[in-house]
Amino acid sequence: MNIKGVILCGGPGKRLRPITYYFQKSMIPIGKRQKPLLEYIVRLFKHYDIRDLTLLVGYKSEQIINYFDDGDRFGLKISYVKDDERFKGTGGALVNAFNKEFIGEEDKIIIYYGDILSDLNLKEMIEYHNKREASATVALSRNFTVKVGLAEMDSDGRIVGFAEKPKIDKPVSVGIIILEGSELKELRNITVEGEDMDLMGDAIPHLIEVGKPVFGYVTEAFWYDVGSAEAYEKLDFDLIDRIFSHIL
Repeated sequence: MNIKGVILCGGPGKRLRPITYYFQKSMIPIGKRQKPLLEYIVRLFKHYDIRDLTLLVGYKSEQIINYFDDGDRFGLKISYVKDDERFKGTGGALVNAFNKEFIGEEDKIIIYYGDILSDLNLKEMIEYHNKREASATVALSRNFTVKVGLAEMDSDGRIVGFAEKPKIDKPVSVGIIILEGSELKELRNITVEGEDMDLMGDAIPHLIEVGKPVFGYVTEAFWYDVGSAEAYEKLDFDLIDRIFSHIL
């Protein structure tokens, strides 16, 4: 079983502007030691002995490549696949890497969004995926806090209740997915050149629709979406340093 980490770090990070006018979004400094966000992700893979990584890059890719190089100083093997305008979106980026043979049918790939911080136990998630003989497994978390207030209204439009930033019990995607490399042939079949194919919006729903075994892995692990300027400003660097002290 060949396990490969695939990190999505090609987007321009529009929600993080003006920071991303200067930084690639996965290279924004995190924690008191001001290490790039992507380094936390890379070191998490290493911690779980996943040492073959492919980074899907585009916008300001030179910042990433110059910092991580071939991965040798991290004890890893890192390769890079640059975005191709013919294959747009996160799903398209995966198909592009498959077409260029950086990902093979025999690979089991752990896809990690490059603007997410998490200490999720990758080993346990792989075991869960393998036990169920899944085509894809999506990491999920409960008790997500909605960032806006929710109104409860009666039939006349009167507000009868209001919850400010409530937590919802339904599981939400964490931004970490395990996918069998063989399923990329299926995703390539639905790819239309020049059109966006989103991993969570298009690719995973398609696998479900055609009857592939897709499972959810519900986790209590820490996770934080750093993908907006507001979220970045609210990030507790002391908390981050405590949570990730074992991998840095």
